[in-house]
Amino acid sequence: MSMDKAEAGGAGKGADTTDRLRDRAPNANAVERMPPSRWPTRAALKGTSCVLEPVDPDRHAAMLFAGSHGSPEIDALWTYMPYGPFANAGAFRVWLGDSASGSDPLFYTIVDRASGRSVGMASYLNIYPKNGSIEIGHIWFSPSVQRTRLTTESLYLMMRHAMDDLGYRRLEWK
Repeated sequence: MSMDKAEAGGAGKGADTTDRLRDRAPNANAVERMPPSRWPTRAALKGTSCVLEPVDPDRHAAMLFAGSHGSPEIDALWTYMPYGPFANAGAFRVWLGDSASGSDPLFYTIVDRASGRSVGMASYLNIYPKNGSIEIGHIWFSPSVQRTRLTTESLYLMMRHAMDDLGYRRLEWK
């Protein structure tokens, strides 16, 4: 006695796969709008292994430049970025100053709590509070901290802050 997959409740090839959703009556209940999300502010995000600080060229430029330039291996972190590597520390500082002055993207410096050193950057961008949509991008880390707990935690802090504190419901990580 043989039973085909449709009779057995399976959904394999050859089964009767009537589109149940298409045949269903529309739901008359309106979907309630969620309240708009809030714009991120220039506040530090603190974790156990790192702190994300709003970019401050006076405090962060020298350490960020040192950790992101100096050898072909290190310079490779700029391969997929729309900027960098920079010709010198002065050019990097000018770029960092321009980046610090904007609000979309809103740049953060990632600081290693153990050493106090600035070891990378990330930003919120394409910020649309009305639609509850935000992105995290412009992400780079010095090779000394790549693939460590610090990098994972820094991105977690940004995601948690966007979703839990600011009320975003859609987050894209680039």
